[in-house]
Amino acid sequence: MRVAIIGAGVIGLSTAQCVYEQYHSSVSPLTIEIYADRYTPLTTSDGAAGFWQPYLYDKGNTLETKWNKETFDYLLSFLSSPDSIKMGIFLQSGYNLCDKPSPDPSFKDIVLGFRKLTDRELDYGWFNTAIMIEGKTYLPWLMDWLRERGVKFYQRKIDSFKELADAGADVIINCTGVRSGELQPDADLKPGRGQIIKLGNWSEMNNSIDHKRIWEQACSLEPSLKNARIVEDWSGLRPARSKVRLERETMNFGPSTCEVIHNYGHGGFGLTIHRGCAMAAAKLFGEILEKKYPSTRSRL
Repeated sequence: MRVAIIGAGVIGLSTAQCVYEQYHSSVSPLTIEIYADRYTPLTTSDGAAGFWQPYLYDKGNTLETKWNKETFDYLLSFLSSPDSIKMGIFLQSGYNLCDKPSPDPSFKDIVLGFRKLTDRELDYGWFNTAIMIEGKTYLPWLMDWLRERGVKFYQRKIDSFKELADAGADVIINCTGVRSGELQPDADLKPGRGQIIKLGNWSEMNNSIDHKRIWEQACSLEPSLKNARIVEDWSGLRPARSKVRLERETMNFGPSTCEVIHNYGHGGFGLTIHRGCAMAAAKLFGEILEKKYPSTRSRL
């Protein structure tokens, strides 16, 4: 069984990890290949702030809430392990400040020590402890984990699913993020920039107007930030959809067909939801295995 994963951000790498963990002992040989034109430290995941917090946390999507929790619990399980340093994960406490009353977020029972702010603190918001995941550390850790287990990496841009199907891939997993629209039209996929929402803006250049707006809004909520030193500016695209696309699709390429699993559209919360989505994608891969090789059912 040959699996080709397109994309080497946190979604692609963690999906490869879950596929290996769940099926390497039941499918032999299982070849996992990762294709990407950008690897760490040049992916969108590398530039993310890395604070675990669902981005669209008031949309009421129970599946995404489940995937978020699975990711939080997975990362939390490593905090007492020496691997936590190699992974770049640690606990982070802080305030979420709002300029008006807002409902409790859906993740209030997932994070640690959630409580609303008191009148003696600030008017609106909450305090909790969550997890920081440093992408520039976590992605190299994932790549090392995969290399040690024989996963192969190829640096090249894939222009079509057919390209990999013709090369012999049995299953293709699409983790290309914002570039998914180049492989297959998706009217629901729109890019957003940085920590602001600018749908349809494809520029990765730093913008002084956006910089000023973000800075002023932050300082209005917390005036002491005016004395802070700005370390770095960074802009990146966020592949946002109304919901994550995580599903199977059978694609026809002339006389042959190929199974494709889509796992993209995580917007600005890929590091927050990655593990849960990777586990779900691996489950879809298991369904393909059962259909293609019925004799593997008893081993899965």
